[in-house]
Amino acid sequence: MKTFIKWLLLVAVFSVNAQNSVSGKITDMLNNPLADVQINTPELHRGTTSKEDGTFILKNIPKRKIKINFSYLGYRTVSKIIDFSSENIVLNIQLKETAFKMDEVIISAPFNKLQSENVMKIERLSAKAIQKTGATTLAEGITNIAGVSQISTGASIGKPVIRGLSGNRVLVYTQGIRLENQQFGGEHGLGINDAGISSVEVIKGPASLLYGSDALGGVLYLNPEKFASDNDQEINFSHRYFGNTLGTNTSIGAKLSKENWKFLARGTYVNHSDYKIPTKQRVTNTRFNEKDFKTGAAYSKNSFTSEIRYNFNRSKLGLPEEGIGEQSTSKSLLEPYQVIDNHILSSHNHFFIGDSKLDLDLGYTFNDRQEFEEHHDHDEGEEDHDEDEHDEDHEEEGEGAALRMKLKTFSYNAKYHFPKIGNVEILSGVQGLHQTNTNFGEELLIPNATINDFGVFTTANYSWNKNSLQAGVRYDTRNIDTERHEISHEGDLHIFEAIDKSYNSFTTSLGFKTAITDNFTARINVASGFRAPNLAELSSNGVHHGTGRFEKGNNNLTNEKNTQFDLSLEYKTEHIELFANGFYNQLNDYIYISPTGEIEDEAPVFEYLQEDAKLYGGEFGFHLHPHPLDWLHLESSFETVIGEQDNGNYLPLIPANSWKNTLRTEFDVKNWLQQGYASLTLKSTFSQNNVSQFETKTPSYNLLNFGFGGDITINDIKFSANLSANNILDKKYIDHLSRLKADGILNQGRNIVLGINFKI
Repeated sequence: MKTFIKWLLLVAVFSVNAQNSVSGKITDMLNNPLADVQINTPELHRGTTSKEDGTFILKNIPKRKIKINFSYLGYRTVSKIIDFSSENIVLNIQLKETAFKMDEVIISAPFNKLQSENVMKIERLSAKAIQKTGATTLAEGITNIAGVSQISTGASIGKPVIRGLSGNRVLVYTQGIRLENQQFGGEHGLGINDAGISSVEVIKGPASLLYGSDALGGVLYLNPEKFASDNDQEINFSHRYFGNTLGTNTSIGAKLSKENWKFLARGTYVNHSDYKIPTKQRVTNTRFNEKDFKTGAAYSKNSFTSEIRYNFNRSKLGLPEEGIGEQSTSKSLLEPYQVIDNHILSSHNHFFIGDSKLDLDLGYTFNDRQEFEEHHDHDEGEEDHDEDEHDEDHEEEGEGAALRMKLKTFSYNAKYHFPKIGNVEILSGVQGLHQTNTNFGEELLIPNATINDFGVFTTANYSWNKNSLQAGVRYDTRNIDTERHEISHEGDLHIFEAIDKSYNSFTTSLGFKTAITDNFTARINVASGFRAPNLAELSSNGVHHGTGRFEKGNNNLTNEKNTQFDLSLEYKTEHIELFANGFYNQLNDYIYISPTGEIEDEAPVFEYLQEDAKLYGGEFGFHLHPHPLDWLHLESSFETVIGEQDNGNYLPLIPANSWKNTLRTEFDVKNWLQQGYASLTLKSTFSQNNVSQFETKTPSYNLLNFGFGGDITINDIKFSANLSANNILDKKYIDHLSRLKADGILNQGRNIVLGINFKI
């Protein structure tokens, strides 16, 4: 291994010093110059923008074939593969207007192609689009993607659901590495702030071929914000105010880039009080606050690029137990609450070796999760002092934490791109992790454990005419080794037996994309996935206060495996876009939790079982941009999913069918408002009557949302502003996936959000 690393460093140090560059001019179809066009090289993670006269230059490009993308809002993306066999290339580009979204490069796919070129349809949503929705958290914001929902606990905790699958069945990637933060718990959210995120990509379906175990249901891939363009610098300030929670989200970032070196840093602070329901009452202890810091540095020189990023996030989350209890707008947490520290360090590297390429991603995450329940250091009648100071006292060295778990994960991912042979691209790689979980609190949810993963895979893509065929195979193994624990709780002895188990699986995928006509594209994909049982499912033996039940693990559980069939049809002309995405997902040995009817430690007992199951449904819709009303857009989408066990019971936590209709206008007002927009959205959620054994039915409801904003220029001051009003009519409703539904607690009422963003 040491020899291999030294070889990589030699490649970096002794790479050729040719100063290859590409320059040119970008215009529209009438030869008018276009400024601020984004010029990006996905392989190099570098880019620049065009000047006022449309000219651009990008230097220090390795001597090989490189794909360069030219993208600009309102215009079709142009992608060019350039052979840098000579040092200086001159390239002039014309962009054609389009009413629909930019054709973005998809990073989560194996070959980093444009969305229109991908065999698998992957949804993408920019951070700017998420913020326009007025979402309180990132998990809430991604629910604007058709087929994506969230299991929520109040306004602060959201767990993504992709086509009915959630928890450890949805893998989250951030900074190019997998996020591990004790995500097995029902009240455990993402732990990622949306500041410093440029976009979100969602793979809907098994992606185990590229990502291994836990990607059985799909992948949520978070792309970090880009560095500044070459020889540029930028300071950014943003602030959002949330009327419902009296909350704020303030972020400031700075970027500095030279031709070879790039730096960025961003700090964010979030603070919210309890959320208010339409009855004007507040749900006690749904308050939360968050501190987030992100920084990064990148270096690129000829045949080597490297990027290092670090993210620290501290979240303090109230856990509602009283429901509608003490009414307060205080932002100081009440017990019980969680304090979660998340450290993410990643290294992302590319080595260009002739016409081949080696990607090497290394990651280290450290998750420290504490849960505070009762005061153990106060006398019965002693008055509490300032709660913030009290929180800090409790957090020192875990003092007062009833539950504390530290999860350390080292991950690696190496991918080798073979030289392209005609129209065939081949990618092979190895991937794995080493993980330890250690308990420090007086209570135990899961035992101390060590987990090791290793996987090897290969995939190939063949393109001809307007068709693409992609196939791949992978083998994975996972070993789980736990310690034996004996925990005495209120006179009862709970024993966590030691486990030493290994799980392995083969997974495959096959996909085909074809352009039936110039306007009609079809994609057909079939893929298998797997998920090894997690620690909670194997070894739980006690009351889980976040769910209010006594959970018993089952160390006889086997791998979950699934096979999903996807059919995607897309018809697009200059003025209308139609899409239909259907899927059928067969799950073998689906793991679920079921009540036994017993009571232990004053809580109902639930145990983990397995049963074959299936999910099926899809997303369907259109986007109309009528001529000559170029300022008008009408978007409509319907999504449905049904989940059933083979024994006839319905699966739990399946989102209700929904229909979303948006009327959006785009406009400019003289020179002071550019890229202005106004939107009105009606989201109709149907009743959910297909419920599992321990769920209740949920009635239908309709929510009306409004948005307005744009880029504003006043004298020499430029900034963007947006106003959103969600649940305008203050509708009383309960979402089927709300964890507060069992207590009859309503979801959030009207929420008016005002946001501003300055670039200096």
